[in-house]
Amino acid sequence: MSPAHPDSSTPRPTRIDQPWGERTAYGPGEDWPVRVDTHLADGVREEDVDRWVRTASILHSNGDAMDMAVVDGRIQGVRGRAGDRVNHGRLGVKDLYGWQANSSPDRLTRPLVRENGQLVETDWDTAMDRVVGRTRELLDEQGASAIGFYTSGQLFAEEYYTLGVIAHGGIGTNHVDGNTRLCTATAAAALKASFGCDGQPGSYTDIDHADVIALYGHNMAETQSVLWMRILDRLAGPNPPAILCVDPRRTPVAAHATLHLAPLPGTNMALMNALIHELIESGAVDRDYVDSHTVGYDSLAGQVADCTPEWAAAICGVPAGRIREAARLLAGAEKLMSTVLQGFYQSHQAAAASIQVNNIHLLRGMLGRPGCGVLQMNGQPTAQNTRECGADGDLAGFRNWSNPSHIDDLASVWNVDPMAIPHYTAPTHAMQMMRYVEDGSLRLLWVSGTNPAVSLPELHRIRSILSQERLTLVVQDIFMTETAQLADVVLPAATWGEKTGTFTNVDRTVHLSEKAVEPPGEARADLDIFLDYARRLDLRGKDGSPLVHWHDPESVFDAWKECSRGRLCDYTGLTYDKLRGESGVQWPCNEENPDGTERLYTDGRFWAHPDVCENYGRDLVTGAPKNAQEYKVFNPEGRAMLKGAPYLPAHERPDEDHPLHLITGRTLYHFHTRTKTGRAPELDAAAPEVWVEISAGDAAAAGLTAGDYAELSTPRGRVRATVRITDIRDGVLFLPFHYGYWDTPTGDGPAHDAAGRAANELTLTDWDPVSKQPIFKTAAARITRVADSATAAEAHGPGHRESRKEGAR
Repeated sequence: MSPAHPDSSTPRPTRIDQPWGERTAYGPGEDWPVRVDTHLADGVREEDVDRWVRTASILHSNGDAMDMAVVDGRIQGVRGRAGDRVNHGRLGVKDLYGWQANSSPDRLTRPLVRENGQLVETDWDTAMDRVVGRTRELLDEQGASAIGFYTSGQLFAEEYYTLGVIAHGGIGTNHVDGNTRLCTATAAAALKASFGCDGQPGSYTDIDHADVIALYGHNMAETQSVLWMRILDRLAGPNPPAILCVDPRRTPVAAHATLHLAPLPGTNMALMNALIHELIESGAVDRDYVDSHTVGYDSLAGQVADCTPEWAAAICGVPAGRIREAARLLAGAEKLMSTVLQGFYQSHQAAAASIQVNNIHLLRGMLGRPGCGVLQMNGQPTAQNTRECGADGDLAGFRNWSNPSHIDDLASVWNVDPMAIPHYTAPTHAMQMMRYVEDGSLRLLWVSGTNPAVSLPELHRIRSILSQERLTLVVQDIFMTETAQLADVVLPAATWGEKTGTFTNVDRTVHLSEKAVEPPGEARADLDIFLDYARRLDLRGKDGSPLVHWHDPESVFDAWKECSRGRLCDYTGLTYDKLRGESGVQWPCNEENPDGTERLYTDGRFWAHPDVCENYGRDLVTGAPKNAQEYKVFNPEGRAMLKGAPYLPAHERPDEDHPLHLITGRTLYHFHTRTKTGRAPELDAAAPEVWVEISAGDAAAAGLTAGDYAELSTPRGRVRATVRITDIRDGVLFLPFHYGYWDTPTGDGPAHDAAGRAANELTLTDWDPVSKQPIFKTAAARITRVADSATAAEAHGPGHRESRKEGAR
């Protein structure tokens, strides 16, 4: 799509009304047709563009390749890249409009430090000296355990790798995690549990071949909208695939589904056990594949032996007949593709339920062939890099923290003594880090590129933790977020388009994003900030040479390639020049796979041998880690692993005071806490204010009508939102989690004892025992009317802005 000529009287075309664009139908086994999407600033034509600079999407995890239009030193639009394997030229609405946030007038441009309770501008030397000085004080007083790092899923691989080396190899702290803990930790845990290592087995191209596509807790239409366009185009063509959707809401995916199952929140495990029970009972198991390539079948079969559809129906509220129908759909598939996302990852028994999706593919022998793949999806554009590079609770290169040979290997790569790398236990996950801050043992927390004062659960507690006097809070960001307002030091960062680096999407496709324009004011690239920190600390390797010996993005990439050598995520065949080609490239890319690797495990061999696996597994109920000997006894040859678990009731369930289930989630037009998308006019106008979805039956019982202003409450807090009556299943409320306070009069949170608008005022401090991912989608709530629609609009004025587009709903 191109803008109208500035002199034209024709209204400017917009994709807000048609977020998935026009259809380009195709059939099974055919190439997905090209469709190039473009959006330029008002008055800018393609012939006005000085240069196009390559990049990929930064506001979701799909990895859409695009080029930035630069005019007079400013980004003035984007264009999809036709030859890229991921999107074939298409862009989603966040891609098309989100770039405008870069030039927002409220960008951070100078460092800030807290003086007499107020943040005041300063210079870089003063800000960095304060951070480095406090780091040294704490290392002397307490040691590395006093220091923690909490990063993003939106930086570049080069930045994560540098941060991981500084934190693990230089400072020696175990407290390193990313906000990928909130969206992708269960993906990693499920892949390790089934296949021995992280890394997606499937490819986006499996959509081109599949005859059944199953989406478990994955509203792909709003989270990876370009990938959904690919499915829509298959559905519009000959011999379309059947679609199975598992989601308590009637999402756009559910509306197109052949079969929609809507389980009650917290009951996914019961549903999955019943589906596997039916596959086994109906004889749909590929026993040759299972016997040749897996371990654990007898234990899994015993686990689900009594999990009939009738048993599951009583728990999850899905009729037994529909569970059998879904099992028949899975059993009859000749080419089955499955995706999983937050509806499973952020719910009760997250890892255990997600692992059952892998089990279905292993039982049916549907891996490693076109159309037969699993994608345990990510929620952020560089979540995969955070995991690969060791910045989110993993060690770099998918190394096993409890395997001494892996620690020795990593120490050799980093030029440090193995004992300098903390490996007495797994790296500390984000929720545990917050507990350490709360109890006073973690005294300096460096937050880069994320906003925990809105995105973590139980926000009144998080605000209290981050406001502690004894905590030195360093925030590195591009805007004055709710978290930055609590900081002691604020470091202004450059963002996408203002720096160079690589990032990797869900199906392992690596893209290069090049610097197009200068960052505003004194803002610096995250990499440059980390390099400056390492230099000022004078971190050294065991031979006395600088620990961080690289100086720019490409030299970091070369160092990261060496760290990845011989691991599943092998980057050694990639270069910046290679990534300047027409398409991104999938890892592993090395001497054996010079053009990348479309699918993993095509030969039925897995990255699961005791010598190479990324971890030795955990108990799916308690989360207790297994040791090397237990793993070797269970899986001596390194086969794929079938693992089961019983259904267990959620810790918090509806009761008389809080009779409804509350779930949270995304909307098509926003990303995370809206720090970027809320500053893009089209995206903000499409979904300007928080709302709550409720079924017609529940609305009637609560005396609510569409447009009313309602208050939601849980044992932890209160939120007010506009009512939308939808086809969500009875007993369930949905609240989008994007809305915080930076664009409200208070700026940082609700007034004392007042109701807020951030969904995480309501969520609970609880996490999955295996993945340690917070449980955002299993809470008990009540809803009451505050004002009817007319009164609410009059009372709240411009602040009470309903979305103007049905697509946002």
